[in-house]
Amino acid sequence: MSGQEPAPRLTHLDDAGRARVVDVSAKPVTVREARAEGRVRCSPQVLALIAEGGLPKGDALAVARIAGLQAAKRTPDLVPLAHPVAVHAVEVDLEVDATPGEEGVRIRSAVRTADRTGIEVEALTCVLVAALTFVDMVKAVDRRTVIEGVRVTAKSGGRSGDWSVDD
Repeated sequence: MSGQEPAPRLTHLDDAGRARVVDVSAKPVTVREARAEGRVRCSPQVLALIAEGGLPKGDALAVARIAGLQAAKRTPDLVPLAHPVAVHAVEVDLEVDATPGEEGVRIRSAVRTADRTGIEVEALTCVLVAALTFVDMVKAVDRRTVIEGVRVTAKSGGRSGDWSVDD
């Protein structure tokens, strides 16, 4: 080779291309954090009902928040090749945006651990399940809700170091 780095490979595949759970047992335990965000667009009517406490199923924001917290802790049950990691902290923020044409709820998560592997999937799962729960809570009023823009926005810790969408 001429000093070039090897091409990156998918670590969840063995040499024969079969799925596997990556062995992280030799990696050191480090503090890690991941942040994610997403958005649910909905009708102004939904936002008005949230403000009035008038949604048929109850407080959509509170239920979605609890669902996100629970989902972060249950990620390995939902994502087959995700490692079970010790989730030490989860924050979920749901913010109503009533800007005309932009109506919806922005969902942000922050998940922390001290473990051997990253926690980005837990942060994403938190946002996605909170968004799905919000959709379930409001679908009787607005069947056209849309989940969009779900992404990791930052991570810290581990061998690959820190990263942010702002970098």
